[in-house]
Amino acid sequence: MTDNNHTGPNGDAAEEAANEVMTPAMRLLELQTKHRTLDARIHEMYQYPYQNQILLQRLKKEKLRLKDAIERLKDDMIPDLNA
Repeated sequence: MTDNNHTGPNGDAAEEAANEVMTPAMRLLELQTKHRTLDARIHEMYQYPYQNQILLQRLKKEKLRLKDAIERLKDDMIPDLNA
C-alpha cells in the first residue's frame, strides 16, 4: 500500500505546500535567518571552555553551506548585466 500524501522532509504536508509557493525573496530571507541563527549559536559555543568540537565543526559547515546557497540565490535573482 502506497501513501499518496505528499509530505515534506519532516513529514509535514503544510511545510511542503509552503515551500512550493515560496518566492525567491522569501527563500533568501529564510536562508539568511537560518545563517544568522547558526552564527549566534556558534558564537555562543565559543563562550564555553568545553564546547563540543564535533558539533561546532558541523555547525560551521552548515553555516558555510547556507552562505553558498544565499550567494547562489542572490546571483539567480539579480539579472546578468553583461547578457
